[in-house]
Amino acid sequence: MEFNLSTFILEIINFLILIWILQRLFYKPLLDVIAKRKQFIDQSLNDAKNLQQQAEQQRSLYENRQKLWEQEKQAAMAALQQQLEAERRAQLDRLNADLDQERQKAKVALSKQCRELQQQAEKQALQNGAKFAGMLLQQAAGPELEARLFTLLLDNLTTLPEACKLCLTMLGAKKSVPIKITTAYALPVEMRRQLEQRLTLLINNQINFQYHQDAVLLAGLRMDIGAWVLNANLQHELTGFAEIANAPE
Repeated sequence: MEFNLSTFILEIINFLILIWILQRLFYKPLLDVIAKRKQFIDQSLNDAKNLQQQAEQQRSLYENRQKLWEQEKQAAMAALQQQLEAERRAQLDRLNADLDQERQKAKVALSKQCRELQQQAEKQALQNGAKFAGMLLQQAAGPELEARLFTLLLDNLTTLPEACKLCLTMLGAKKSVPIKITTAYALPVEMRRQLEQRLTLLINNQINFQYHQDAVLLAGLRMDIGAWVLNANLQHELTGFAEIANAPE
């Protein structure tokens, strides 16, 4: 194969023309496409970077908000715990106060019940004693007991009560003072004399003695000086026992 200079030159010219055509019609548009593609990629990368930064900011904000919410939750839980503890203590204090009040009421009620039971027992004992004493006095009634009551009256009749003195003052305008003496049994002459002597010494006035007999007295005597009455008899004592035995609660 021989080297042909003209052919070589034509080949070179054809190659240069091809290069110019490629540069004009293909390479420059390709570079533009590549540049646009690169610009798009750079823009996409920038956008992705911005999105990543925004995501990081959102994540940091979320974490901060989560930490803040956790702190608020802990604070709310602590406040609620304190409130519940305060309410529990208040409820416990009220319960203790109510229990103390109920205990005081129960104590007062029990004390009142004990006093009532004690009073009932004392009253029952008093009623039983009064009934027993009444039965003994009724069984012991007789002239001998009346004589002893008469002697006891004379021994204690050393002065007159104020009520009797008032009656005597009211009866002083009269010439004689009426004295009614009632006995269960006939009063012997000697006993009448002793009683009249004693009353004469106590009353500075003429006395009109009136003697009566009443079996209702059982034993002893009853002496009426005006509105004043002196009882020294079993019937009066039994009446007192009956009042005690039948006294209301």
